[in-house]
Amino acid sequence: MFPDLETKRLILRKIVEDDVREILSCFSNGDVLRYYGQKPLETIDQVKEIIKNFSKGYEEKQLIKWGIQLKGNEKLIGTVGFQEWSSEHKKANVSYALFPEYWSKGYATEAVHEAIVYGFNELQLNRIGAIVFTQNSGSIALLSKVGFKKEGTLREYIYQNGIPFDTYVYSLLRGEAKI
Repeated sequence: MFPDLETKRLILRKIVEDDVREILSCFSNGDVLRYYGQKPLETIDQVKEIIKNFSKGYEEKQLIKWGIQLKGNEKLIGTVGFQEWSSEHKKANVSYALFPEYWSKGYATEAVHEAIVYGFNELQLNRIGAIVFTQNSGSIALLSKVGFKKEGTLREYIYQNGIPFDTYVYSLLRGEAKI
């Protein structure tokens, strides 16, 4: 059964087909995707396929993606989750995205923190990593705030709109986490 999580202000829940419009709106937004390394989504059918892949990935213990909603509001304000999840190696990479109108309000920090707690306590991860564009000061600040350490730079690691960008590699180990 997919785990729903709750924080002071948020509910992290399974993304379902009823969420297609919010997911399409979020992942077709140029501001959201500026540092995401992904082409904009264009169709409802693309989103439906992605939602199916989220479910399949969870069943196969390869990824877990939550929709983020404010308590008392069914509308998604973004996503958070783990990909490249390996039970064998006790590791995963975290990713997150919020609609711009919800930036700088602490929601991403709250959601990422809750996902990290779940990752260490329930998934028994030892390492949670993050890849972030070197220009993405907001994500860099968020990762530092929740305890991640910068490990290094991956040169020209991700292409965005046909242009290669350097990224930083961050990680948080179970023994370092303040959970």
